[in-house]
Amino acid sequence: MFLFFFIALGFLQFTWSQTETDSIISNKDEKLILIRDTIVSRQIDPLAPSKAAFYSAILPGLGQAYNKKYWKIPIVYAAIGTGVYLYINNTNELNRYRDAYKSRLAGFNTDEFWGTDANGIPLAAPRIESDGLIRAQQTFRRNQELSLLVTIGLYALNIIDANVDAHLMQFNVDENLAVKPHYKYNQMDNTTDLGLTINFKF
Repeated sequence: MFLFFFIALGFLQFTWSQTETDSIISNKDEKLILIRDTIVSRQIDPLAPSKAAFYSAILPGLGQAYNKKYWKIPIVYAAIGTGVYLYINNTNELNRYRDAYKSRLAGFNTDEFWGTDANGIPLAAPRIESDGLIRAQQTFRRNQELSLLVTIGLYALNIIDANVDAHLMQFNVDENLAVKPHYKYNQMDNTTDLGLTINFKF
């Protein structure tokens, strides 16, 4: 009985002294460290993409100017200007052939596609038949509609470009986000592993 009492007393003393020693070591090792974050976070404007798209919808190229991508403005105007030029050109050609066809339907032979001799007298037979005028009208009408669709598409692309560009300008690429490759030796099967690690720091 006494033996059991002395053993229990010795065990309690050892446990108490071990706990006290651990707490002393723990208190000694604990230090108050103040870490100052040196990464400056950039303010994000959630309305910036909408503003850029709205400006480009009002005036093509204005959204690119809002995003400070001034080099894109001449490209925008060149693309949309080409579409507008093709639309106007096809419309004028369509009107020429349509007016000539209407003139022939009215019984005249004085249109520009009939042709005249050296004395200015209309030829006995037209240079371009009425069927040719009809085919030309169909061709230029198709080209007119196609150029209109291209112009509208380029206008929409101008808006999309300004919106996406504003989104990408606010993309977070600071040091809190990192993608790093790693090379690790696998001791289980005596091989090496090559992988990719994504680190997030909050």
